[in-house]
This record gives sequence, structure tokens and C-alpha cells, in this order.
Amino acid sequence: MSSESTEVWAGWYRDRLGAEAVTIVARAQQLRTRIRGVEYEGATFAALEPVGVSGVLSSCVLEWDIPLHVQMDGTVQQATLSCLLTLGEAQPDGGPLDRADLNLTLHYGGAAYEYGVAGGDFGDALNGVRRQLPPGAELGMPAPVGA
Repeated sequence: MSSESTEVWAGWYRDRLGAEAVTIVARAQQLRTRIRGVEYEGATFAALEPVGVSGVLSSCVLEWDIPLHVQMDGTVQQATLSCLLTLGEAQPDGGPLDRADLNLTLHYGGAAYEYGVAGGDFGDALNGVRRQLPPGAELGMPAPVGA
């Protein structure tokens, strides 16, 4: 069995043309999804680019949930990390998007722990959620994803 794991998360993509269900695949620090028949890939959510075509994903919203475990006082409980990424307009000169806002909400133990960051940095947002958890609570690895 390989040490490389693959995570698969269900989500939604929305833009001016409407909404559609998507699947996000994370493997070897690379993300991949298919939106309206086009494959997108990138190292971060805010840097998803169409495969084989120049440009970046922009002017849209991506939502997805990640099942996680939280360890507290020797017990492991299931939790859900709800993710909302809002990507702004692409710059005409090919520069960075005018905005990439990421909001994370951890649903755990009957409470919601929320944190948002401009720039879309997942690690910063997740650390913001971690700092709000009760003393002794630690986020674990993602829960197994069903087939």
C-alpha cells in the first residue's frame, strides 16, 4: 500500500451561469476537479487552472466539506470542516485575482468554530480554527471518505 493518500470531497461550484455539483480530489499536494467538462488542477484552491489552457479559475464560489476527526481527552469524535472559497475577477494583465477569500467552519461537539482569511491560504485559515478549539482538542486526519 502506498504512503500517498487520496482524499475525495463532494462540493458545489457556483458562478453567474448557475451551480453544479463537483468532486474535489486531493493527492500528493495537488488538487483536481472537473467543472462543466473542464479539468482544473493546482497546488492550492486559489490557484486552480484549467489543464492545458492558460488562465485561472475566477469569478466563482466553491463549497465543500471535509470529514475530520477531533481528539479530546483520549476520545476521537467525528467533525466536519465546511469550506467556502470566493474567487474574484481575473486581472486583464494576467495578474493575481482581485480577491480570494476562504472561510472555514469546523462543526464539532455541537459548536461551530469559524475563521476566514483573505488570500485563500488554507493553512492559515485552518490554524485560525485550531486556535479556537477547547484546550486539549486536536484536529486529526480526515475521516475515511466513502466510495
